[in-house]
Amino acid sequence: MGIIIKERSFPTKKACRIFVIVLCVTLMGASFAHAETGTSQNKERILYYRNPMGLSDTSPVPKKDAMGMDYVPVYASVTKEAVGTVQISPRRIQELGVTTAVIGKRDLSRPIHAVGNIEIDERRQTIVAPRFGGWIEKLYVDTTGAQVKKGDPLFVFYSPELANIEAEYPFARSMKALSTSKQAINGTIERLQSLAVPQEEIERLEREHTASDHITFRAPADGVVMDKEAVEGMKFSSGQTLYRLVDLSDVWVLADVYTQDLARVTVGQPVKITINAYPNETFKGVVGFIYPAIDKDTRTAKVRIDLPNPDGTLRLNMYANVTISGTPKNNALAVPVSAILDSGTKQVVLIDMGHGRFRPQSVKIGMRNDDYAEVLAGLHEGDRVVTSANFLIDSESNIRAALQSFAPPEAKP
Repeated sequence: MGIIIKERSFPTKKACRIFVIVLCVTLMGASFAHAETGTSQNKERILYYRNPMGLSDTSPVPKKDAMGMDYVPVYASVTKEAVGTVQISPRRIQELGVTTAVIGKRDLSRPIHAVGNIEIDERRQTIVAPRFGGWIEKLYVDTTGAQVKKGDPLFVFYSPELANIEAEYPFARSMKALSTSKQAINGTIERLQSLAVPQEEIERLEREHTASDHITFRAPADGVVMDKEAVEGMKFSSGQTLYRLVDLSDVWVLADVYTQDLARVTVGQPVKITINAYPNETFKGVVGFIYPAIDKDTRTAKVRIDLPNPDGTLRLNMYANVTISGTPKNNALAVPVSAILDSGTKQVVLIDMGHGRFRPQSVKIGMRNDDYAEVLAGLHEGDRVVTSANFLIDSESNIRAALQSFAPPEAKP
């Protein structure tokens, strides 16, 4: 089968000339447009040249890196926000599981953790030191650690000094002059009271009108015998300590608090205490006193915590874990702790700008607890920040380079 070509299918010379003219005009127009675009771009001011690999190095003049790659110009039309912003595709955001949160104001309080020991309450000590001399005839409380109640007999003693004073009482009563007799009787009673003779012995004397050779000395207060010097048959002198009683129904916990936390500790703050011996129990106390001195070796201050111990469960010198409820800070701008990327020298958060764009922002952090941290500078109420997968975004978009070159200095013209 042959192909028949008619002569009239070929273009005429005139048509060819017209086609060539149109083609040339089109090419010249494109060339002029390209030249105009290049001219306008060249006229735009270049701020600086950045490293093509995303490193923090910038240059005010064109240069090459170690691999021979040209530094990339950054024009004035490119804002700082665009330079520091990274782009992640929506699909990748979903794969990473990115979550965000809007920061706002809230009340913050950070507990203060410390350690301490259980000590006696110094205000609940009682010293048994008679104001007269004598001999101990019988000892009722003869062991250290014994629990005594107020009024319990401690020992029976014989005192020649008290016997002579009591002998004056029946003599005073036998006086004929009523006024003289009354003065002598009152004088005898006052002398016995000044020597802290037990009140029951004075009442017996007034009732029986006879002096006693043996007197029972009773416990002046409740407590546990911490020190015992009394021995049956021993002679004691005036002012000699025979017992030291300590009431352990209330004890102290002396906690060591670091100096950076000391400003947030005030008298009256509630305290929670746990003891290793009782892991399932929590004891509650209050801060009673803050000692004025700092330990020069540990750089800690002693904080006294008043702790009830009605059943005597807590023993002296037990190791205590102390949690002090720090002074709260009200209406503070707070960001979730999980949103903070801490490089060691500064803290950064990722602000969600929408449409898969994230911008790193340096922040200044104040007080923090386990969940939130106070923002002192860098963020505003209503900003949306990334709270999870921020480290994955950091890896995905080479955010470290963006952080290092964040807000570079403008090159001098």
